Amino acid sequence: MEQAINLYLQKRGFKAFTPKAVFFDMDGVLFDSMPYHAASWAQTCTSFGLEMDKTEAYMHEGRTGASTINILTRRHWGREATEQEIADIYAEKCRLFNACPEAPKMPGAQQVLEAVKQAALTIVVVTGSGQQSLLDRLNTNYPGFFTPELIVSSKDVKHGKPHPEPYLMALQRTGLHPWEAMVVENAPLGVRSASAAEIFTIAVNTGPLPESALLQEGADMLFPSMTALAESGLFAQLARHDA
Repeated sequence: MEQAINLYLQKRGFKAFTPKAVFFDMDGVLFDSMPYHAASWAQTCTSFGLEMDKTEAYMHEGRTGASTINILTRRHWGREATEQEIADIYAEKCRLFNACPEAPKMPGAQQVLEAVKQAALTIVVVTGSGQQSLLDRLNTNYPGFFTPELIVSSKDVKHGKPHPEPYLMALQRTGLHPWEAMVVENAPLGVRSASAAEIFTIAVNTGPLPESALLQEGADMLFPSMTALAESGLFAQLARHDA
């Protein structure tokens, strides 16, 4: 960990790393929901004459629905989608996703949240999702960890991931500098977003993509799962270091 922190400080030109908050992505980090998102996107695209396989869905993870749709329509229709087309396509994707079985909690996520809380670090969610069903489930499945004002969703930003705006918004809401926060992400575009905001970024590879897809986007540390992150004792080490 010390080596990763020193490399981060050297790369960013910051004098100290003093974390006071941890920003969590939601899909693929707190909930094992990405297989359902991927299947819903693939089926929706087929219905609208577009094409996206399940693996590509993981590469787009973190984008707003509108951004993902415009990438697809530019590729297949040669133009951006109209507002009505975006609304129709995203509504169908949400309908299919909401018809899926309830996404389970990501193994290890509860333990990570408990470790972060024990270390007296503020917990924030930064998600490209705007689906109320998932946002509602945060407090149902993880009671006592989240507050509405510390949830940044696609409805709060103009530019979704990989643009840094979602994580810059999280910094703004917490009143912190980049060197005072950490990010936990599972998606390449999410890692790119957090890295562009100059925040120390921990990647957890909970999907089917190679580790290189996360490292090349700027991850400062990488774990193979949320369980591995929980078992690392990283947040307890930070608490002792800060003390």
